[in-house]
Amino acid sequence: MVEELDPPAGAAADWTIPQAWDRYSPAEHAMWDRLFARQSAMLPDRVVPEFMAGLDILRINRPGIPNFEELSDRLMQATGWQVVAVPGLVPDRVFFEHLANRRFVAGRFIRTPEQIDYLQEPDIFHDVFGHVPLLANPVFADYMQAYGEGGLRAADLGAIEQLARLYWYTVEFGLIRRPEGLRLYGAGIVSSYGESVFALDDPSPHRLGFDLKRLMRTRYRIDDYQQSYFVIDSFEDLLRQTVETDFAPLYAQLAGQPDFATDAIADTDIIYTRGTQAYARARAPEVL
Repeated sequence: MVEELDPPAGAAADWTIPQAWDRYSPAEHAMWDRLFARQSAMLPDRVVPEFMAGLDILRINRPGIPNFEELSDRLMQATGWQVVAVPGLVPDRVFFEHLANRRFVAGRFIRTPEQIDYLQEPDIFHDVFGHVPLLANPVFADYMQAYGEGGLRAADLGAIEQLARLYWYTVEFGLIRRPEGLRLYGAGIVSSYGESVFALDDPSPHRLGFDLKRLMRTRYRIDDYQQSYFVIDSFEDLLRQTVETDFAPLYAQLAGQPDFATDAIADTDIIYTRGTQAYARARAPEVL
């Protein structure tokens, strides 16, 4: 979570800034192309088809860093969303307000060659390649708006921490069940070369059926691959549960219950894969 602060110099009241697309260097465009080529070559048999369709619909598969104005024009035609540039992580209410109004905030900087496999703050490749293609899908686009509206209510109820876990385990690190097997859709996975393999193939993590209450009691990692992934049945079901759930009494209920550790298995879990947790034990980093 980001504290409520005034926008930095040069940013509007809603924290947006110009993308300044014409200021990207050839090296920065080349870094985008390098990242894009690596991910697009390995994702087709791993990611949901809706993601690949979004790349085509929005023409994100063209060379170079996407221009947000052109991207927003195509996205607006598809689902009524826009992409707006921000200087970095923004306060929670600002983030929720943008989502609730069908605006996706994206950083405008791109990682350096030294950061190709990991950086702590999301860059334009994570934000645009990872998140934006699914915003061309009407159901997922509606889910993101519903999440933003729910975030504003959660802020008033002091429950952002619980709701943030829903975003983390779906929008960022979600898996989905399809007839051909589990598939990726979370932006944090699809924009990561290593985690795109780890999340589906490695024996270490748990892969558990989506359960809203269980998920919102589960801590998560910000420093490494996840120890547990949650599997939804469909985008339609995810949207339905988000829209139909009365979160206010749920937050009150969760406040009196302990959290689950990142590697926990509950008695009520639907288990697709009971992970060995070998990777996490070998790394033994700090967890949330």
